[in-house]
Amino acid sequence: MTTKIVIHFDNFAGFSEPELVIQTAEKGTKEVASSRKDEFGEIFELEVATDRELYFKFADKGLHEQEDNNLVRTIAIEHIKEGQEFWCRGWNKFIYVSEPQHIAQLTAEQVITNQNFLDGIYISNTGGRYGLGATMTANGTLFALYHPHASRIWVTGDLNEWQHPNAENPNPKQFLEMTLHQGYFGAPNIWYAGTDKMQVGDEYKFYIEYNCLMQDTVFESRLMVDPYARFLGMDYSANNSLLVDPSAYQWHDEGYSTPAIHDLIIYELHVHGFTHAHPDIVEAHQGKYQGIIDRINAKYFDDLGVTCLYLMPISEVPTPQGEDALGYNSSLFMSIERDFGTPDDLRQLVDTAHQHGLALIVDQVFNHSANSWNPLWQYILDDPNEMAHGEGGIYFSGSSPWGNRLSTERTETQNMLIDACKMMILEYHIDGFRFDATHSMYIDHSFMQRLADELQAFKPDVILIAENLPNETDLNRQGFDGYGQWCDFFHDTIKAFLREGEFEGSDNDANDLADIFYFSKGKFATHTNNVVNYCESHDEHSVAHEVGFVENLNSPQAKERKARLGLFATMVALGQPMMYMGQEFGTDRERNKVYFDFPENLAENGFYQWASRLINLRKRYPALKLYGFNPIEDGQFKWIIGSWLSDDHGASKRVLGWRSTPTEDFHDAMVIFINLENHPVEVDIHFGIDGHWVRLASIDEVNDIPPHGNNSPENDFTIQVTDGVFRNFVMPDSSAFIYKWESGF
Repeated sequence: MTTKIVIHFDNFAGFSEPELVIQTAEKGTKEVASSRKDEFGEIFELEVATDRELYFKFADKGLHEQEDNNLVRTIAIEHIKEGQEFWCRGWNKFIYVSEPQHIAQLTAEQVITNQNFLDGIYISNTGGRYGLGATMTANGTLFALYHPHASRIWVTGDLNEWQHPNAENPNPKQFLEMTLHQGYFGAPNIWYAGTDKMQVGDEYKFYIEYNCLMQDTVFESRLMVDPYARFLGMDYSANNSLLVDPSAYQWHDEGYSTPAIHDLIIYELHVHGFTHAHPDIVEAHQGKYQGIIDRINAKYFDDLGVTCLYLMPISEVPTPQGEDALGYNSSLFMSIERDFGTPDDLRQLVDTAHQHGLALIVDQVFNHSANSWNPLWQYILDDPNEMAHGEGGIYFSGSSPWGNRLSTERTETQNMLIDACKMMILEYHIDGFRFDATHSMYIDHSFMQRLADELQAFKPDVILIAENLPNETDLNRQGFDGYGQWCDFFHDTIKAFLREGEFEGSDNDANDLADIFYFSKGKFATHTNNVVNYCESHDEHSVAHEVGFVENLNSPQAKERKARLGLFATMVALGQPMMYMGQEFGTDRERNKVYFDFPENLAENGFYQWASRLINLRKRYPALKLYGFNPIEDGQFKWIIGSWLSDDHGASKRVLGWRSTPTEDFHDAMVIFINLENHPVEVDIHFGIDGHWVRLASIDEVNDIPPHGNNSPENDFTIQVTDGVFRNFVMPDSSAFIYKWESGF
């Protein structure tokens, strides 16, 4: 049996003599000419069999050209009925059961050019300047959405009493339908609508009508949160997008500039964990950006000495906050987490940090996204059958150990994620980003290269840090402009030494020691910019907790000494030091926990007093933050103690020492050495310069010279060096020292 159907085709490709090509297994192909036209395009009238699926594509008879086979369209038997009409677009393989939106004459970029946007608002410009999201203009609000195959789209929300075609009592007079414009890749995929009825704080969504065939059903419609929404409403069951005006905040950081990479001392913190139950933060500010602001204003970080706050993820996640709520399951990438405060609260946090000389970077999780409440899942499909097969659509590709892997190899996904970073830079004055789990198994590295190119063009001094474990060399780029990578080699090796045994494949072999202190140059790094050293992070047990697994180290005294030794090593190693919140107290804490107890009185906490003075040494002295491609070749660094040297300089021992001379001025010269053995080691120390060398730091005490301390050449620990060498220095077990040249004889 046969029946008559009608197929409409918009002829987006501009075929001179359009024809429809039916593909059959028995008879090859059959060409059908267009019978007439309407405003949508060409009309084909067919008589087709009712007992088999219909496969077809379009061609240009005059030029003997056909569409690619990836545009072959399918109509299942269930949909082949007498008089049924279908609509097809030239840029996708979807078949619509109602007439879809026509293409507007203006391109998306022309629409944007005609807008008068408010200052300080990011207008999305990755892959094209399209202004995605809800953006304030001088005349109202412009809504923009990327969707390559929707049939029609409406804006619905407080502006029109949530009216749309599928509303409970639809009122077409209140509908706000979006227009379709040519955008990404030269195809019609950007939708716009404007209104003067929106107020800041109003909520909205997009009602997306698909009305396209999906195997034996019709994929019809959905209410969708704006993927570019900057914030969501407080009803967690509705998850409505909320209109934000980023231009309203009055900034006070005009004199601030992002610090150089070698000046970074990074403090990793979780907004909720750092402020939860904090004795010096009022209850209303606990768990919030405001709680961190309170601690900044109280000069906590000024006193501690760190120069960069690194916030664990602040993108919207579906899970509530708690002791083990790390935030690494983002639902959206433009929206900041509601639980932590408002967008202006975040702006105030960055503003306050900058006024205190603190850089602020945020964690971006671009390897996967949340599995539960994930608005991007099946939001845009490549093929209508993807939904039936349980696939996630264009933003997803396979799986990761933590959830559905993002398709970072796709341009569409890259555009969205790069836009998220640019928006954070412009609208929140963010200094840079740490990117979670960037190994090439999880994130496409061509994306990482494009990301760096785009962000460095957008903000030349942007800070880029990757958690690339184990470290891959391609992220070094040219060295100076490469990603700072969390140094897996430093962490695992120093943990093995602190445990006096093995740790995750690393042992405490003395031959492994030098390289991790020299920015792991022999392992992967090209430049000191490429290395972030740490012995604690949210992913790892604290040192005190880790060494507690070793029987002879499971005592308060041993835990504290090893915790001090780990922090000392982190602060003096070449590269950028990072610490995790609570490390300044020697906190005993399991991995993946964000709660810890703050001491009630910092003045009486010996670990904190020692740690803050040590960190400030790193902040203050160039000799403790050498940088460049190879400070040894530059004459700024020289090994003086090591397992490969002679017996009187540490042969075969787990000891290390070097002389740091960042300038020709003797006052800038320092000698740093460390003993990771569990017994004393005697060495000769080649200070290289005669005179009085003041001991600024040991595992037990840190005392700077005036005006930051009361140290001087008269101090009992000062070493007088003649002939450039001090002989028979006994380093106690698990000890470390910093000496500074202070005066000649």
